[in-house]
Amino acid sequence: MTGGGVRDVVLVSLEPWDDVWRRNQHLAAGLLRRFPRARLLVVEPPRDPVHDALRRTRPRTGLGLRAGPPLDGVAPSRLWLLQQTKWWPRRADPGGDRRRAAGVRRAAARVGLRQPVLWANDPGAADVLAVTGWPAVYDVTDDWASAHRAPAEHARIVAAEAALLAGAREVTVCSPALAARKGGDQTTGPVTLVTNGVDVDAYRRPRPRPADLPAGPCAVYVGTLHGDRLDVDLCVRTQAALAGTGNLVLVGPVALDRDEEARLRAAGVVLTGARPFDAVPGYLQHAVALVVPHVVDAFTDSLDPLKLYEYRAVGRPVVTTPVAGFRDQVSSDGGTGGGPSVTSVDATAFPSAVRELLTQPAPSAPADDVPTWEGQVTRFAAVLARAGAAEPAHGARHVATPR
Repeated sequence: MTGGGVRDVVLVSLEPWDDVWRRNQHLAAGLLRRFPRARLLVVEPPRDPVHDALRRTRPRTGLGLRAGPPLDGVAPSRLWLLQQTKWWPRRADPGGDRRRAAGVRRAAARVGLRQPVLWANDPGAADVLAVTGWPAVYDVTDDWASAHRAPAEHARIVAAEAALLAGAREVTVCSPALAARKGGDQTTGPVTLVTNGVDVDAYRRPRPRPADLPAGPCAVYVGTLHGDRLDVDLCVRTQAALAGTGNLVLVGPVALDRDEEARLRAAGVVLTGARPFDAVPGYLQHAVALVVPHVVDAFTDSLDPLKLYEYRAVGRPVVTTPVAGFRDQVSSDGGTGGGPSVTSVDATAFPSAVRELLTQPAPSAPADDVPTWEGQVTRFAAVLARAGAAEPAHGARHVATPR
């Protein structure tokens, strides 16, 4: 990677490459379009047949190495995907992570990536860094060390993150809270803030009402349904408060446990499941209110929610629990150019606040100053270029080995 440009990159991602675009895909697609000689291998989370069986779903193995889907403006054979298989739990196969890391190195060589930069979004990329020694960027988008996990899993995450913070040439974060937690000391060095963004034009172009959006007023949430973020109890109580008035609609992949999902459906909450990224604006545009029924804890306080930018681009009024990002947008004068009205309330007052908005519809008030993906690609490209330079930007780092 020379001359300030971006060439070969290996992304170890927290999510698969699918139709539900998140930060990684927006940045990756922007990089490939911006730099015609760049090539990208995306390492998806491995398939876990044992976990599938325990969840009573059909066990599946990884799809292996294959060409990525077509992207507008990107020539074929520049995007590659790798999905491996995690055959056994870590306690039964302690060497599995290291073997899969070696598999990443072999896959990169097969597609011609000889001296790539490692874009580490998953803390598990610490094993790839240890096996390959590639210059690395640790892109921190969630504070997994603050998430509720079993002791052994928590210890593994903490050790992996320590290895990446010590061994990466560059560290990026998506929120000011993560910047304060992950950088600024002698161990990690400085960090670069690269927030999320949005394709403003895509979210403001009028769309038809989605066929699966219930008739009548809807309060809509967009995002992956995950117990680390979504307050299931609050969603159940909100739907009860909306009885006879409207519906709570959750749009996004379902990553809840079976009991949580069953509770939501039994309460009458509408779960659409995953929807392609280019269909999401229609759900937001036709909502009477947009909602953020999130848990409030140390983990959610580290986030820079992608929906913050999407909601602001569309401009429908918002009700949120007091979580990072949204609580800083609280206002009551939507329509003045500053963006939609945002009501931040605790979980006790949340259901009635949503009901009030559904009974008193407000006009849209799109924000004027929403960060775009184009700008964030520029910032992230500069970080990748520095990491791929001959010398680390702030001195050589020791590459620790996670255990």
